[in-house]
Amino acid sequence: MAAAGAEERVRAWAAGQAARGRRVALVTSGGTQVPLEARAVRFLENFSSGRRGAASAERLAAAGYGVCFLHRARSAFPWARVLPPAGPALLDAFRLDPGPPPAVTADPAALPALLPALRQYRRAAEEGLLLSIEFTGLEEYLELLRAAARALAPFGSSVMFYLAAAVSDFYIPASEMPEHKIQSSEGPLQITMRMVPKMLSPLVKEWAPEAFVISFKLETDPLILMDKSRQALEKYRHQVVVANVLESRRNSVIIVTRDSQTPLALSEEEIAQGMEIEEKIVSYLQGLHAAFIEKKF
Repeated sequence: MAAAGAEERVRAWAAGQAARGRRVALVTSGGTQVPLEARAVRFLENFSSGRRGAASAERLAAAGYGVCFLHRARSAFPWARVLPPAGPALLDAFRLDPGPPPAVTADPAALPALLPALRQYRRAAEEGLLLSIEFTGLEEYLELLRAAARALAPFGSSVMFYLAAAVSDFYIPASEMPEHKIQSSEGPLQITMRMVPKMLSPLVKEWAPEAFVISFKLETDPLILMDKSRQALEKYRHQVVVANVLESRRNSVIIVTRDSQTPLALSEEEIAQGMEIEEKIVSYLQGLHAAFIEKKF
């Protein structure tokens, strides 16, 4: 989607949310794709599946937020993520009724979570709670984020930016890309990548300066996680970093603000019950957002 069209679409949708007295959350989700050639065959990818963003979008909608879901194409989608991935498991989850007339039905045993997910999705759709916008490449993501931020800026502190997308730190400028497919016959590949401009700074200072902004910090080394998180808060002057370590990200995080750090974790009993850490993340951040609106944060 072109950025100009996205900006108008988000602005009109957000005005409808405001008219209903709802807060708005812009959730970014999934990884970005960075081409290595102008006529691209090869890409640099992030590992992100978008599961965290999709789960969080569900929780935010359940909490009464209007959710603008800016997500990587073909990544996890709210409520649809209960379906098996494309393949035999998905096909086996449905039954063919020869009729007449012929029909397809879902197997309740294969899809026990489908009915509640469908109910929640229908509610969100009927109430206009969800606006979905897709991206694939890094450049497209950055343009759409800026457009959405500008559209949401007039709604001030009622807007939450929940920046869960895994955005590449490196890219090759178009002017430095080879036009055609890189040939293996030319020997080992050596490329120089530039740093991607950080979007947090203009988002906080220019595009939506009154909004409540949450970034995510994922590290593989727990010893540097807190320092990196606090450095981000100091550098970009936003409100919250959700800090997590790769291996434990599904079960525990640390909510970092300028004045505090709060660990959130699932107990073994909660894990056994199928609870997701995003339920605790969203619940906690919802409280911080309320305090921010009331200027108590």
